[in-house]
Amino acid sequence: MEHTRLGNSGLYVSRLALGTIPFGSGGGFEKIAGVRGEEAGRQIREAVDRGVNFIDTANMYSAGDAERVLGEVLGSMRDDVILTSKARMPVGDGPNDSGATRHHLTRAVENSLDRLRTDHLDLLYIHQWDGRTPITETIATANELIKAGKILYWGVSNFNGWQLAKTVYEAKLSGLEGPIAQQVYYTPEAREIEYEIIPAARDLGVATFGWSPLGEGLLNGKVRRGVETPPDTRQGAGWPEPHVADRERAYDLIDLFGEVATDLGWSIPQVVISWILGRPGVNGTVIAARSLEHLKEDLDAAELTLPQQARDRITSASQLPAYYPLWHRMMTGQDRPEPAEAEYYQEQRKNVFGREE
Repeated sequence: MEHTRLGNSGLYVSRLALGTIPFGSGGGFEKIAGVRGEEAGRQIREAVDRGVNFIDTANMYSAGDAERVLGEVLGSMRDDVILTSKARMPVGDGPNDSGATRHHLTRAVENSLDRLRTDHLDLLYIHQWDGRTPITETIATANELIKAGKILYWGVSNFNGWQLAKTVYEAKLSGLEGPIAQQVYYTPEAREIEYEIIPAARDLGVATFGWSPLGEGLLNGKVRRGVETPPDTRQGAGWPEPHVADRERAYDLIDLFGEVATDLGWSIPQVVISWILGRPGVNGTVIAARSLEHLKEDLDAAELTLPQQARDRITSASQLPAYYPLWHRMMTGQDRPEPAEAEYYQEQRKNVFGREE
């Protein structure tokens, strides 16, 4: 398992992180979760034995039960892993039961530590932008938690590019520790973060980890055009995510992934994960599975190398339009290209404008 440095920190984590959204039950996650006890323990041992040292959870998963299950089964493996959780989303109905405020984040971290049976988080993600709390309050709170030894590093999740940039520079202006990593949704069907979010992170020295590389089950190989999706899957159970703007395009891409998988003797998830791990500016991605068999299959993807021809087919077929101001830079600004976007410039010029240079 290859490891990657998280941003400008000295922390190294595996390029595949083990996600725990299938752990526990409750809080509206019943149809996609349910893993606990020895089954959860087997997943963690398998991942750690395969070189995974990055375990991801969140206080909202199964209303905190995912953290509880993880805390029960980690045991002596706690010191072998980089443990991350998230806070900001609503955990109750009160006016202060959500947000990136000092009040909510401090209480949320303390509750997470209790459920996880640990004295600190290695990394805390702010789970979503809070449009009502000054980012300076959030930054100061993260630093207070670091000083208290309750977290070691912090990051953000689901931020826009400008929100990430504002966070980093407000931290610099205050002389405080800024985010070292971001976690964002990224699949070959959903490449929007290539426009602003990944380039911003690369320029700012923030690592990028994707979440749900299989698109909340959309790309697990069981969702196909004209075929009923099994009810024991996220998409078959009516899970509301992801947002798919063009369903026919998604089906076309799934068909392509199936062709590539058949040619290589791989599974569709392995094709998708291998493509993601080879993308510019992507440090890694978070995998999660309800069965040990599927987890092993996903872990195998880290050891596979997608042939360049297959990679190019997927990249070309899934290329998104060149939105403004990107299309204008493609036409008029290539005398001085931006290094943080260089590979994306090249792909856009080839796949959208038909220019190889």
